[in-house]
Amino acid sequence: MSNNPNKEVWVFIEHHHRQIHEVSFELLGKAKELSRTLNSRAAALLLGSDTKDLINEVKKYGADAVYVVDAPELETYRTLPYAKAACHVIRSHNPEIVLLGATHVGRDLAPRIASALGTGLTADCTDLKIEDYTFHDVNYEKILYQIRPAFGGNIIATIVNPEHRPQMATVRDGVMPIPEPQNKNNGIEVIPHAVTFDDSDMAVEIIKQELEPKDIDLKAAPVIVAGGYGVGSKENFKLVNQLAEALGAEVGGSRAAVDAGFVEKERQIGQTGTTVRPKLYVAVGISGAVQHTAGMKDSSKIIAINSDPDAPIFKVAHYGIVGDLNEVLPKLIDHFKKHDS
Repeated sequence: MSNNPNKEVWVFIEHHHRQIHEVSFELLGKAKELSRTLNSRAAALLLGSDTKDLINEVKKYGADAVYVVDAPELETYRTLPYAKAACHVIRSHNPEIVLLGATHVGRDLAPRIASALGTGLTADCTDLKIEDYTFHDVNYEKILYQIRPAFGGNIIATIVNPEHRPQMATVRDGVMPIPEPQNKNNGIEVIPHAVTFDDSDMAVEIIKQELEPKDIDLKAAPVIVAGGYGVGSKENFKLVNQLAEALGAEVGGSRAAVDAGFVEKERQIGQTGTTVRPKLYVAVGISGAVQHTAGMKDSSKIIAINSDPDAPIFKVAHYGIVGDLNEVLPKLIDHFKKHDS
């Protein structure tokens, strides 16, 4: 696709049962930041049925424009009609950048859009920047730097797509803050589009949907107690669970603890897990590798408990306790239980 002189940054708005996924709000905040660098607009791409309430919600989170396809065929997410509608609108306006959440829907939809448009796609990004880029003495101005972990999280890769548009990326949820909602809707343009669907687009029929409630929600937890490989064993990890119970906290773990089988993968925190920002984060036996701290460094208060006084985790912690967790944790657990109001 040709370049768009307006260089708009678009965010695909993912929604289920009239609720917009938080990653869409996170990306709108980032799109606003990127669009300022490009001297352009941040826009939302909203596909669905009876979208009026969703449009009003999107307007609160930084969108300068909302591109809408409202059709009964789009009431529930299905790959083919959503891909057709998205490609139609993108071809009509040629945005510079298109961002989607790295969710089940985003990972299904994004590659189909990229393939149909003949452009590149970077999956599971954890950061995005606008920078100039030079390759073989050719200078490209204000290119999207798509940053993501690679080789199992052991390195950070920066990927660029200088030749084709739109530049596309899926972004992990939780790695970017949600902007504060605003009630100013003046000047926000709503651009409707009509798309015609045929039988081939509706090849898949949804008979029934069943939703299971999430048992683990690290992102929403105000207090998290997380254990690392330094806990030593699955047996010792029971102390982490007991401290979390005493604090009314959620349990988390580093990747090393997950790989060792101390805690389930759904509780993994870090670049290859969930990014969290609780009011209190207690790190037990966690060394503080960058892959982990990237996922928790924005916590309001961080307490680190480690037997190694030189552990990197103490550099990001507000308070540190140097000691054997088998001695420290039972004392903390006993204290909080006695003073539990």
